Amino acid sequence: MALFINQTGKLNEVKEKPFKLERDIQKLFEANLYQIMGLELVKSEFAIKNKRIDTLAYDVQASAFIIIEYKRDKNISVVDQGFTYLSLMLENKADFIVEYNESLKRNLKREEVDWSQTRVAFVSTNFTDNQIQATNFKDIAIELWEVKQFENDTIIINPVKKSNGAESIKPLTQNKEAFKKVTEEIKVYTEEEHLSKTSESIAELYEKFRQGILQLSDEIEIKPKKLEIGFRKDNKGFADICILKNTLKIWINLRKGKLDDPKHLTEDVSEKGHWGNGDYQIQVDTDKDLEYIMSLIKQAINL
Repeated sequence: MALFINQTGKLNEVKEKPFKLERDIQKLFEANLYQIMGLELVKSEFAIKNKRIDTLAYDVQASAFIIIEYKRDKNISVVDQGFTYLSLMLENKADFIVEYNESLKRNLKREEVDWSQTRVAFVSTNFTDNQIQATNFKDIAIELWEVKQFENDTIIINPVKKSNGAESIKPLTQNKEAFKKVTEEIKVYTEEEHLSKTSESIAELYEKFRQGILQLSDEIEIKPKKLEIGFRKDNKGFADICILKNTLKIWINLRKGKLDDPKHLTEDVSEKGHWGNGDYQIQVDTDKDLEYIMSLIKQAINL
């Protein structure tokens, strides 16, 4: 991708400035991990079972560990290496819990972690077509992130998107025991799975709210989770929707006192147990308040 500076109507190209070392990319990400990926840094250079993980991170919203690897070598098999790291984590769960608690001075318990949401992220200045195609499965727990640096100190970071028609990887892993074990424990959820458990009318209602949210801003990402479907902007969740049999539950990711709701349509759930992120919940079974609810959700995007 070419980058230009507009100087009084004339475009001057800004040249890409390659990273000298893989470690430079790692330092950049680790210093800005929450801003870039919405993750919490646990440990840099985490050593376990004769292997070294570049960055160990934790996704608070998903309650899951994330392994991040930085690559300048274009010839690696990200699928093979990704499954190796996923298997390593699933076989050594206690070690990851201990590292989290010792590094962050917390008291995370094993049952509080959603191991099915574990994933691996590879970060590189660019990926080959083969690497992108190899991870283009809707249910593979491997992400690719491209990062480029330019001479004017501009950094561009883009997660590589999967195609809309991405297939399941499970048929390809049944004959590989190591891969099969990982895919059986790690689950990448889809909207289709959530919709398969509800009525046709609620599925249609979800689609209306889904489209309404997507129209609120550019580059909104949909992240299905175990119990709800998350909506993210700039890698930060701003709303969640749980699809139930006869209704939708919507959570707005704002803290108590931060939402302007003159109609008092939302419920304060700051002191109640709930699935989605944020202190505000709305339950709907019709679209009569769709526009107003979109105005509430937009407040969480613009925060």
